[in-house]
Amino acid sequence: MTWRRVGLLLLGFVAGAGAIGAAPQTTFKSDTHLVVLHVNVFDEGSDAVPDLPQAAFRVFEDGQPQEITFFSSADVPVAVGLVLDASGSMISRHPIVHAGGEAFVRTSHPEDELFVVTFNESVRFSLSPTLPFTSNPAVLRAVLAQYHAGGRTALHDAVVAALDHLERSTHQKRVLVVLSDGKDNASRRTRDEMLDRVKRSNAIVYTVSNASRQTGVETDPRLLRRLADGSGGVAYFPDSDTEVIKNFEEIAGNIRRGYLIGYVPRNAEHDGRFRSVRVMVQAPDRKRLTARSREGYEAHAH
Repeated sequence: MTWRRVGLLLLGFVAGAGAIGAAPQTTFKSDTHLVVLHVNVFDEGSDAVPDLPQAAFRVFEDGQPQEITFFSSADVPVAVGLVLDASGSMISRHPIVHAGGEAFVRTSHPEDELFVVTFNESVRFSLSPTLPFTSNPAVLRAVLAQYHAGGRTALHDAVVAALDHLERSTHQKRVLVVLSDGKDNASRRTRDEMLDRVKRSNAIVYTVSNASRQTGVETDPRLLRRLADGSGGVAYFPDSDTEVIKNFEEIAGNIRRGYLIGYVPRNAEHDGRFRSVRVMVQAPDRKRLTARSREGYEAHAH
């Protein structure tokens, strides 16, 4: 799903998000493919930076500069999956699940699409099978109230299942927020299969470690960072339950402050190879800005 037809994507995005203000809607009829990047920019305090112009960004594919052909900083509807560890290590930590989920309830927009996945040795979608997503705060609160923990951990299976579910959304911006220690002792999927699925997805993955010095739970920080870094997200390692809740609130706010950047690759070959992508950002009145986006994409034709 990395490639998008220019006409369908830009027409749908402009019409639905109002990204170009009061400008008339434009129909693009080019048959060229566009690479779409969701980009987050952070300052040295790790706060998301809004309102940067297109001129502040540069995009490189396999080290070669690319021409940006589409740019927007509009606040668009988001599809968000909350992937919550419900294994034995979380038995006494219901408050962080409820408070973390509440951060998304408070900040969500009416057009957002949210769902909740809980996992121990099994992966469970908390909404009804006839309701793949919801934007109803009462429904989300009811789902979070039903959270129960116990058992082993199938993190790999949960992430893959949640990414597959995100593909059902019509929203271009898709986000997973994973609360986990990074350990897995029950999945059928391997770690590499999970990471490959993240690599092939256009979702941004944020991870929040449920391990802290308070709990003594062991964590796998390398895996949690790989999940986030490969998708343009951020990995958080809080030291307390209070910080876990704060991290959820920060993610809920930051996902609304990103940029959408599109470019037509100078290398037009659809050879199925992985193309590395790097986004750089620089603004004269700001120091030490960091742009985070996907590490690349597979160049398949559609």
